[in-house]
Amino acid sequence: MDLVTFLVLTLSSLILLSLWRQSPQRGSLPPGPNPLPIIGNLLQIDVKKFSQSLSNFSKTYGPVFTLYLGSKPTVILYGYEAVKEALIDHGEEFAGRGSFPIAEKIIKGLGVVFSNGNRWKETRRFTLMTLRNLGMGKRNIEDRVQEEAQCLVEELRKTKGSPCDPTFILSCAPCNVICSIIFQNRFDYKDKDFLILMGKINENVKILSSPWLQANHIEQSEFSLENLASTINDLFGAGTETTSTTLRYALLLLLRYPHVTAKVQEEIESVIGRHRSPCMQDRSHMPYTDAMIHEVQRFIDLIPNSLPHAVTCDIKFRNYLIPKGTTVVTSLSSVLHDSKEFPNPEMFDPGHFLDGNGNFKKSDYFMPFSTGKRICAGEGLARMELFLFLTTILQNFKLKSLVHPKDIDTTPVMNGFASLPPPYQLCFIPL
Repeated sequence: MDLVTFLVLTLSSLILLSLWRQSPQRGSLPPGPNPLPIIGNLLQIDVKKFSQSLSNFSKTYGPVFTLYLGSKPTVILYGYEAVKEALIDHGEEFAGRGSFPIAEKIIKGLGVVFSNGNRWKETRRFTLMTLRNLGMGKRNIEDRVQEEAQCLVEELRKTKGSPCDPTFILSCAPCNVICSIIFQNRFDYKDKDFLILMGKINENVKILSSPWLQANHIEQSEFSLENLASTINDLFGAGTETTSTTLRYALLLLLRYPHVTAKVQEEIESVIGRHRSPCMQDRSHMPYTDAMIHEVQRFIDLIPNSLPHAVTCDIKFRNYLIPKGTTVVTSLSSVLHDSKEFPNPEMFDPGHFLDGNGNFKKSDYFMPFSTGKRICAGEGLARMELFLFLTTILQNFKLKSLVHPKDIDTTPVMNGFASLPPPYQLCFIPL
């Protein structure tokens, strides 16, 4: 037998073995494209346009389908109905955290974001209780955010209307809010220890932004110092980068659509004026501003496919049997850009969240923080920060673009699992 024949027979045997191993499980899972051995469907997926790939697959296989991202199956949920049915109607069964190798290697299944099972339940309960005790949802936290908003404005004044990249300053503000909650103290934006902390957070986020495929889960005891450190790390990572990125994208969109900015500033002038700081009570009297912030979060689609979930037990879902431990990806893009709920979803339009009378209109399709058991624990804080930071900035500054608004590019840049705004500069002109 020559070498070529031997290699062909060996490869054929491996393919048949792979198909034989996959076939029983494949028969019970939702439909999907046929996978190749080892690499699965990776050659059929455009990693740089993952959300678009999911959209294309959904047109062929429906709202619930299976992809092999490597040798293991991943169930994809596409569209509002499928996502709601899984994460809300069957919240407990879909509450697991799916495979995330980089996080598992570094964080070792600790903390609140990447943990599973009893550890996740206990850590999340402890985190929410502790945050409430520290003032989450109370006036105490709002005071801290208002204080930071004024510090943010003072830092922006130091630019003296010159062109600047707002990335660093906008990252400092939400990070300092987390510092004030956990350490009961904020830091100057040039403080040496604060700058080191910011650098570590950015480094961690870049590492965790690597593409995810499969890995073993590591079990450890709850309430250890290591778990506490991981939980605090989660609060800084999730509480800093997501909010600062949303703020940065919001300012870019406000530059691109000056008529929206003008309407928001008119509302700020009418409801708040110039001589007091914005507060959360103002939001209910500012429907256009509230709609603008919601539309920013909808439009930018910050975490298009959320973090991977996993089923915690064997579950029959829409006549398919999904085995315990199977990774599940929920397409938040398909919900936030649903054309039936949001006409012309690719257009930035605060009107998506306004009724015919100009009143704010809620939508069940608004899921930038995901939904169900694994919804972001810091949703309330993030929404408070977005409102208070943006209204305080627009109360004090005119935003000036370096190029004509129509020439501003708002196309997102993907960094693994998040949509980032393209780099830009602007001028903050004091009012």
